[in-house]
Amino acid sequence: MKRIWTLLILSGALIASPISLPDNFKADFKQRITNPDKKEIHYRGTVRFSDEKMLKWVYREPTQKEVCSNGENVTVVDHDLEQVSYYLIEKGFDLAKILKSAKPYKKTKTVFIAKYEGKNYTIQLDGNQRLWRVAYYDDLDNEVLIIFEHMRYGKGKLPIKSLLCEAPESYDVIGE
Repeated sequence: MKRIWTLLILSGALIASPISLPDNFKADFKQRITNPDKKEIHYRGTVRFSDEKMLKWVYREPTQKEVCSNGENVTVVDHDLEQVSYYLIEKGFDLAKILKSAKPYKKTKTVFIAKYEGKNYTIQLDGNQRLWRVAYYDDLDNEVLIIFEHMRYGKGKLPIKSLLCEAPESYDVIGE
């Protein structure tokens, strides 16, 4: 569940902020979560963002899962468990607000530090001023690092169908 909240951080991220972000983007991602005992788990997949709040994460490794959000609700399709879960976001993270509070680190133009709701975030942009990395500690003191690769910024909205999670009817449903 913490990974879901981690991903939701990004769902509100792309509204006006000191860091210029596009109407939509598509990227590959790598996510590393390191617990306080220094055990790591690595995830890989793709992400799509559009229309300020629509976000779809497709995990390919080490499990196959889709996480979709419209900023108010989350759908998780776990293909390994053949299960679909629906959640209402009670207290989601709002990366847009995090980015609004971001201040350049020293005199850099690519590293930003933000503090939001008692947490510190480090946000890095690549040489083309596109979102590249987000790092922070979650509520369980896990170190979370998300690295975006092959980032493709775009104008306008992505087709809504490309941002929705779909699952076979045979999957178990939780929290409908």
